Amino acid sequence: MKKSIRLYISGLVQGIFFRSFIKENAEKLNIKGFVRNLEDGRVEVFIEGNFEDVVKMVELCKKGPKHSEIKKVEEKSERFQDLKSFKVLHI
Repeated sequence: MKKSIRLYISGLVQGIFFRSFIKENAEKLNIKGFVRNLEDGRVEVFIEGNFEDVVKMVELCKKGPKHSEIKKVEEKSERFQDLKSFKVLHI
């Protein structure tokens, strides 16, 4: 079963290789989508793939890399888009 979800992650999540951490783990789990910094200091992550892999990826997003401090994660279910890669987007 396929699943798609959008996350908005708040806390100390910019400038600490958070996007690289997300991309690296997404590729390990064969997750497609994107990650980007938002102007308000949050990070937006859109992920899709096999249900179990998406669940694992959400848990990794809630932990973050070593120097991150996750304060809040908003989750929003999305329509599956069958994306072909995972990208780091820039505003």
